[in-house]
Amino acid sequence: MTSIGVGLIGTGYMGKCHALAWNGVGPVFGTGRRPRLVHLAEASADLAARRAAEFGFERATGDWREVVDDPEVEVVSITTPNALHAEMALAALAAGKHVWCEKPMATTLVDAERMVAAARAAGRVAVLGYNYIQNPLIRHIGRLLAEGAIGAVSHVRFEMDEDFMADPEAPFGWKSEAASGYGALDDFGVHPLSLMHVLFGGVVRVMAQLAKPYPDRPLPEGGRRAVETFDIASVLMELRNGATGIMALNRAARGRKNRLAMQVFGSRGAIAYDQERMNEFQFFTASGDAADQGFRTVLSAPAHPPYDRFVPAPGHGLGFNDLKLIECHELLEAIAGRPAHIIDFAAGLGIERAVHAMARSHSEASWSYV
Repeated sequence: MTSIGVGLIGTGYMGKCHALAWNGVGPVFGTGRRPRLVHLAEASADLAARRAAEFGFERATGDWREVVDDPEVEVVSITTPNALHAEMALAALAAGKHVWCEKPMATTLVDAERMVAAARAAGRVAVLGYNYIQNPLIRHIGRLLAEGAIGAVSHVRFEMDEDFMADPEAPFGWKSEAASGYGALDDFGVHPLSLMHVLFGGVVRVMAQLAKPYPDRPLPEGGRRAVETFDIASVLMELRNGATGIMALNRAARGRKNRLAMQVFGSRGAIAYDQERMNEFQFFTASGDAADQGFRTVLSAPAHPPYDRFVPAPGHGLGFNDLKLIECHELLEAIAGRPAHIIDFAAGLGIERAVHAMARSHSEASWSYV
């Protein structure tokens, strides 16, 4: 069995997720080229050396370009802050590497377009880190919708709420800088947009309102700095399949940890899902005796592949990092030239265009086409 050389740039929360996925994909899926963890980069050589030892990489560096230029690295994971994605992805593709880049794709539409062009010119696989589409239950929901299990879909509602920006006295950080993007829209609103892409084909037009719950935040050295991004977004949408939709985003939602909630209403039924309870969804069909009708809970099980690769029994459940591992496997399938359940740079550009259309809608106080 041959190996594939892996480089990792960034070792924070998502960097560790990628490292766990690269380490686990072979034992879980058992086939294909096995990852060889070759080169890791961090902001300093000392931190890189510590993380390389922890994650199992052969070499470490304080200069990310050394990872990109390493001839033994064939695929590069990019898990750095948003504003750095474009430069690193473009450099990796120019060096002939495959790329696995965390979302959002870029902080400007121009950079996202450049990334798509670079991937096409290089002839390399370039995918984005939309791991929630990998949930076996989301895949099953997709199959139910495709089979018409709830009839024609007329309306969808998406919510994504977390509370990591809920404290008004939390220090000013890069997520509040304009250089990081718009805020809730591209920091995590791209996740529900990724579900809309795989389930409904994406968004056609939008009407958005963005808000800043706190105008400024304290600086570590004293004083305060104005917040430059929007932590709240409310969006009306028209989907490509003709359905209407609503998306509500809030990074300052007290009590919510990872609420990516979805309701889908059709002519013969409905489906409801919440990422905080990621191993179940609610399924309603308007069939049979009306006295017996109601939502029923479907638990994740081996009947929902690739759940069966992790657990042989239903109801035991998967976790966030398992979704990342599935995503890693799909990336390797794409590199091998096989069909893969991914959002590549070309598809990701559609999500980026939706984000920028929402920002434009807010600025112009009007409907905006994607």
